[in-house]
Amino acid sequence: MSAEIVRIQLEPSGTTVELLRGAPLSSSLSRHGIEFPCGGTGLCGGCRVRILQGSLPVTQQDSLFFSAEDLASGWRLACQAIADVALVLECEQWHMEILSDNAALSGKGKRGLGIAVDLGTTTIAAQIIDLATGNVLGVDTELNPQAPFGSDVMSRIRAVLSGADLTTIVRASIGAMIARLSRRREQEIVEVVLVGNSVMHHLFSHLDVEPLSHAPFHSHNLGEQQFSAAELDWRLPPSCRIRFVRCLGGFVGSDILAGIFAVGMPTSKEMMALVDLGTNGEIAIGNLERIRYASTAAGPAFEAASIRMGMRASSGAISRVSISSGEIHTTVIGDQEPRGVCGSGLVDAVAVGLETGAVLPSGRIANGTKLFPIAGPVVLYQADIRELQLAKAAIAAGFRLLLRSLDAKAEDLNRIHLAGAFGNYVQASSAIGIGLLEFSSERILPSGNTALRGAKMMLLSENESPLPSMEHVALAADPAFQDEFVNCMNFPEGQQPA
Repeated sequence: MSAEIVRIQLEPSGTTVELLRGAPLSSSLSRHGIEFPCGGTGLCGGCRVRILQGSLPVTQQDSLFFSAEDLASGWRLACQAIADVALVLECEQWHMEILSDNAALSGKGKRGLGIAVDLGTTTIAAQIIDLATGNVLGVDTELNPQAPFGSDVMSRIRAVLSGADLTTIVRASIGAMIARLSRRREQEIVEVVLVGNSVMHHLFSHLDVEPLSHAPFHSHNLGEQQFSAAELDWRLPPSCRIRFVRCLGGFVGSDILAGIFAVGMPTSKEMMALVDLGTNGEIAIGNLERIRYASTAAGPAFEAASIRMGMRASSGAISRVSISSGEIHTTVIGDQEPRGVCGSGLVDAVAVGLETGAVLPSGRIANGTKLFPIAGPVVLYQADIRELQLAKAAIAAGFRLLLRSLDAKAEDLNRIHLAGAFGNYVQASSAIGIGLLEFSSERILPSGNTALRGAKMMLLSENESPLPSMEHVALAADPAFQDEFVNCMNFPEGQQPA
């Protein structure tokens, strides 16, 4: 049987992976930081690896993405490769910080332990909580094992509709995380609360995702889902309450509901906003009297998945760009040579381009070359800037229409909370500079993992806190959205935000 095992060593992390001979590399590499944005179809070129020892045949897709020189140097697409011989691979994607939550919360005297889980499209974060004190006893994070089926929710939906099982793998992954967190204290766990976007909610719960695959993106299964430990094959006591919190709308999940609680919107006299800037940008605006929320298809630009030299926020990604004395300065994750640009670096770079005149308000690159150099080999192409324009226009238009639905103006918002990894790292000045956020910087607050914090608050409360009047605004069905979207396409020309 040992002859059937192939060992793959990943550098520079030094991790060794064992696969059955003939198995696709993507079956295991996703758990070790390799991203497959297009779901392993070989259409994006985002899973580059270089052979340091061993050999891999050149596939048709490899030939499309690499020059003859690159192929001779050993570059291949991991999603197209099969484990046949022992390999040492240099991996472009190998380290990524996963956002957790360190906010202190007070217990309500409940007994036992609880576990809060934020099931994200890219990452999973879980914490074990002492319910009596509110203290966090442990944290565990990992990449979502569904990643080989695509980096965005629509890719995952297509995979499921084609027959893939994305439920079993994610349940097993979270079950393993819970086992690591509990450290043989499983019998003390009395409740597990999970939150996530609507697609993660459906995939975990083994619900039909077909209604979410097309307009109007409405499912009849948005409610809270409850499970037994036996049903999930988790080593927890039979009495343990396990629930995936209800979604708010077709593409507004329980992660946003948790975030609404986390930022204190239901108890605030002042009007505030919560925005999660991802492939599906979710926005909630309101206070203790009323809350309106919506989702808008921003596309993958904020995660740099649609950018030619884009990559997620991992080693080698340009995460910050600034200008001083006429010179562009960059910050690279891992303090190494730049290999690409992540979402926050993309927004910074375009903001700097607008400031210097290298990028025009129309979005065109001024020098006529259709290339905007950032640092080293990393450049932005004209199509990259167009992708960012589409994304920022969707968010800005969504904000305008939600405010209009509340008969409110931008200056009426006391705080704008930016949730999630992108929101935590993007510079407010750059987001304003490109017209993504039309607010003054002092009101924009990076708020971390509000989904996980809200899940912990739900664990600690005896009952779900009361909510004010809640209404889902279907932006895609609003005739005014397309007009506002077009109005928001251009970058600002020096106007001051409200």
